[in-house]
Amino acid sequence: MKHTVLFLLLICISTTLMAQSHVLIKVTDAQTQQPIMGASISIRNQSIAQTNLQGIVDLPNFSDSSLIVSFVGYIPKNVVIPFINSDTLNVQLEKEAEALEEITIASSTRSGQNIEFAPIKIEVLGTEEMNEESTVKPASVLGIIGDISGVQIQQTSATSGNANVRIQGLDGRYTQILRDGLPLYDGFSGGFGLTSIPPLDLKQVELIKGSSSTLYGAGAIGGLVNLISKKPTFSQEAVLTINQTTLKESNLNGFLSKRYKKMGYTFYAGITNQSAVDVNKDGFSDLARLKSFVMHPRLFFYPNDKTQIIAGYTSTNESRLGGDMLVVQNYTDSIHQYFEKNKVNRNSGELIVERNLGNKNKFVFKSSVSSFKRGVASATHQMVARQIDYFTEASALIFDKKDTWVMGINFSGNEFRKLSGDSIFLNNVANNTMGAFIQYSHKWNQKSSVEIGLRDDYHNRYGNMILPRIALFQQLNKHFGLRAGFGAGYKIPDALTPQINDYAIESILPIDANVKVEKSFGYNAEINYKTTFGNDNSLFINHAFFLTQLDRPLIANELPSSGFVQFSSANKPIITKGFDTYIKLHVFDVELYAGYTYTLAERKYLTANQFIPLTPQFRMAYMLTKEWEGKGRFCIESSYTGSQYRLDNTKTPAYFFLASMIEYKFTKHCALIINGENLLDFRQSKKEKLYTGSKANPSFNALWAPIDGRVVNVCLKLSL
Repeated sequence: MKHTVLFLLLICISTTLMAQSHVLIKVTDAQTQQPIMGASISIRNQSIAQTNLQGIVDLPNFSDSSLIVSFVGYIPKNVVIPFINSDTLNVQLEKEAEALEEITIASSTRSGQNIEFAPIKIEVLGTEEMNEESTVKPASVLGIIGDISGVQIQQTSATSGNANVRIQGLDGRYTQILRDGLPLYDGFSGGFGLTSIPPLDLKQVELIKGSSSTLYGAGAIGGLVNLISKKPTFSQEAVLTINQTTLKESNLNGFLSKRYKKMGYTFYAGITNQSAVDVNKDGFSDLARLKSFVMHPRLFFYPNDKTQIIAGYTSTNESRLGGDMLVVQNYTDSIHQYFEKNKVNRNSGELIVERNLGNKNKFVFKSSVSSFKRGVASATHQMVARQIDYFTEASALIFDKKDTWVMGINFSGNEFRKLSGDSIFLNNVANNTMGAFIQYSHKWNQKSSVEIGLRDDYHNRYGNMILPRIALFQQLNKHFGLRAGFGAGYKIPDALTPQINDYAIESILPIDANVKVEKSFGYNAEINYKTTFGNDNSLFINHAFFLTQLDRPLIANELPSSGFVQFSSANKPIITKGFDTYIKLHVFDVELYAGYTYTLAERKYLTANQFIPLTPQFRMAYMLTKEWEGKGRFCIESSYTGSQYRLDNTKTPAYFFLASMIEYKFTKHCALIINGENLLDFRQSKKEKLYTGSKANPSFNALWAPIDGRVVNVCLKLSL
């Protein structure tokens, strides 16, 4: 009897021990092998844990025989637990076939929300669009950003090719540019900013229209553009593109990346060589001579399953020469002497540390330093100056059931210094801002959420700025959703911020002491409709209204007697308002995008003709894409730009723009792309001269249409 009891006791103990297994699970994307953070582990419809930054979850005393692994946008997977398990279980999740782009997780929200249900509307151009753009316009990401409805790419100089991004009718200086959440170009360093960022090493581009200053500070009055860099995966990636255009531009770009257990890397390098081209044969270059080299290596460290460290460096070296074609070709005399030469050297370093605190809570430290050196030379003037930009931020993301908190502090600033050359009126200046922010998000349920934010910034010269924001989302049913929001913003006066037209630096006068900080109030409301039908067919419609009031706007005044440029604060606001509608339709491997934007942008400080110049009131864009799986794709796009007011209050004609692209894949590793831009060859020079005055001393008109004309490029893409 004693032996029988002992035997039964041993069986019970062994059964208990065997029933309580130590389970370690790693969850990855079945296609990319990328770890999935935040995947839910459930038993009997009850979530018990979530994966960490490395896609891993540790269940030390697990007593069930199976569990379910799920993540939004993926097919849930039932996992049977081995009776005795000592190894890591690798679980690969497949993406849902009918997953729409609206379920993308956007970095710009900071809260890990699906953009389909986020209170703030975020538009995302994903990896597929970046891969396509890297073969269509390899040197710059500007082209694809300009395809988004409500966004206008404004070329500001015919001589240098400089350009900026305008959102909802506001000047480019009111659009904040970020890379991986770190602020980029502003002030003097804003020159040639996005024109020098290639798309090949970008994972996606995230765009928010309207005020976004709570999380990202000053400048995001019209909106923000956040460029998200690629991260390494466990699969080796290697891409090489070779590109040539009919307008004498050559590009060579390469990208490498690989993830190992404890570290990884990404490496991009690109060379661009553009010859000066006089398209309209007026004796002046419409495309400046450009030689550039861009390098962007990043190292990734994973000291444990909760920590990720990223260290990156970016180097950009450019030489731009435009003006009289004879001068560009090294010939000068008393008539042919006009030119502008820009030498740009930009070096940036970044450090990002992310620490997973469990239950999706996270601590993030970010820091960057950038040195921008630019030399400007002309027939009458030469100057070299440098701007140092710096930014440091510590933030925390905290989850509590239906509540999400994002809070942090940051320090940012810049220093502008003249180094050598002829004297200019501008003085050396330093801007420093200390900020603190908090954002609270609450989900009543899957259909309703609210987001409230507050930022307090203190500037060393202009004092304190309080920026509140509120945004709401309501899902009416499975097809319709509503958003509405309000946000405040501000912009520190800076004589070197991008304008509609580039001014010669020697003509700009310093900012007067009586110039005030620009402050804004932005409102938005929108309705969404989405549906799926048939086999993998979908329709998405977004209709949004916007209104921004910019108080005490900074305006540039050209003094008639001297030609100097003086800035002042207007006594009445700038108001932009309108609506933006776009449709995305996917039917039988054909994608259609159609967008329409109506913008009424007015300068209320004027008594007559208050319209903001070079701002089309009506703009439409269309894009049709057909893809053959494994064989290639064809794309055709067109746009209509309505009439605009010139600086002298006369009106420009409306015009159409047409482009097309065809890609043929020889193998999965080799593809040939032929792309044609501006096929109708509409150019501003066909309607008016691009300059007035003499050959020796020309005055260039502001640009409202393309000046480079029709161009075809051929690109060979090799990938591993």
